Amino acid sequence: MAPRVVIIGGGFGGLYAARALARDDIDLLVLDRTNHHLFQPLLYQVATATLAPTDITAPIRWLLRRQRNATVLMTEVERVDPVRRLVVTTDEREYPYDYLIVAAGARHAYFGHPEWETTAPGLKSMDDAIRLRQRILTAFERAELTDDADERAAWLSFVVVGGGPTGVELAGMLPTIARDALPRDFRRIATDSARITLLEGGSRILPTYPAALSDHARRDLISLGVDVRLGALVTDIERGAVHVGDEVIRSPTTIWAAGNAASPVGASLGVPRDRMGRVLVQPDL
Repeated sequence: MAPRVVIIGGGFGGLYAARALARDDIDLLVLDRTNHHLFQPLLYQVATATLAPTDITAPIRWLLRRQRNATVLMTEVERVDPVRRLVVTTDEREYPYDYLIVAAGARHAYFGHPEWETTAPGLKSMDDAIRLRQRILTAFERAELTDDADERAAWLSFVVVGGGPTGVELAGMLPTIARDALPRDFRRIATDSARITLLEGGSRILPTYPAALSDHARRDLISLGVDVRLGALVTDIERGAVHVGDEVIRSPTTIWAAGNAASPVGASLGVPRDRMGRVLVQPDL
């Protein structure tokens, strides 16, 4: 009997692992909570209504359609039982494996404040992007509706928390759509008057990139009218407001792009992990 290889996750890591095993004599099972592969780097364009969801997704089964040793199941993994060599899903189904590849991705990290998630959603999935797009477009609609100048200014205020790639991309796209895409759709507001604030707790945005690139990105954002604040540590987020120390920024639309945490699946493996919950691996995995 061919050995059973189970891959948890149909993202980049899981998909490329599956393709690398295409010619092997194995029974390959790919498990993912959705039935589509998502090109996550472009999620921000769906969130800002620049791309449609179908532009950045493809069915996992279609991508592996020529791979006869592969089966794809849409199910959510809850834990791994390494002693019994079983993958257990949220509906308590069990899938035995001889070899296991965990490529479950990451989730949002709110640094001890999970209550912030309801008022400051993140961007990891297509559902996140669609909800965020609705929230952004609704803000412009509410600004169009009100006659109160202060309320209108608040609805046209957007705060992005986190100066990594996702935060920078969102902060740069928001003034672009406000200036180029939305003016023809609204009559009572100047959409290009929208105020975008990017809050980064560190000394520069894109901290994992070369300093020259970070500086260039910051200058580009400033040229778009983005208020880039460095060393800005968020102390609280509530409905309609973000607290940075003693300052309160009024904004009904706050977007979280400040941190990642590993999938909880890794915790069930019983192996060493770093402080972010990521499984420690060797160069050859």
